[in-house]
Amino acid sequence: MEAQSEQTVTSSKLDAFFKGSLMILPLTIAVIPWGILAGSFALDAGLSPLESQAMSAIVFAGAAQLVAVGMIKSGIGLTSILITTLLITSRHFLYGMAMREQISPMPLKWRLTLGFLLTDELFAIANQGKQHKLDPWFAFGGGFSFYVGWNIATAAGIIAGQSLPNLDSWGLDFAIAATFIAIVIPSVKKPSILLCVLVSLVSSLMCVLLDIQGGLLIAALLGMASGTLYAKLTGEKT
Repeated sequence: MEAQSEQTVTSSKLDAFFKGSLMILPLTIAVIPWGILAGSFALDAGLSPLESQAMSAIVFAGAAQLVAVGMIKSGIGLTSILITTLLITSRHFLYGMAMREQISPMPLKWRLTLGFLLTDELFAIANQGKQHKLDPWFAFGGGFSFYVGWNIATAAGIIAGQSLPNLDSWGLDFAIAATFIAIVIPSVKKPSILLCVLVSLVSSLMCVLLDIQGGLLIAALLGMASGTLYAKLTGEKT
């Protein structure tokens, strides 16, 4: 009886794991060109194949990797690289705050694991609101599958970068925009969310045009503030 119970628990965990893997699969496929670009770009910046792969295995942050590698190629100092990547990845702090109530009761091993695997894509499938309990095995399945896919794509980029010249001119960077569009559009179900997206979009473009540092974080904060204010003023249901 006890063995049957353990088997049922194991089966439930595996079901949740594969469900998370399946849920994130479209986003994993969409990010493959981005990973290929990251691998080939790292080689072009002078990193060895092992160092290029290690960036994806250890850093595991697409946009931050591309920017950091570009700064390495330009000979920019370590302090500037660290500050820039901190600003780029600061949105993960917001993701963590949004999911804090669901993750904080979990054991330390789960908090550390999911914290490392937390990406824009994992946040999109795992953060279903406070009324939904987060299954750690579902989140782990999605995050780990995406991690493996990203590293395979990076390895493909390293191999292609050694044999195909000017890979960065193939327009693979469009995958970055396409991935974020695929994440954001399905979540636009309320006027407040639409306003949040539009304000963030306009703000980020203005920051780029005006060469304002930290534009991504500024746009995110302005978007969230606008959406929250609109929801409160209009009495929009959460």
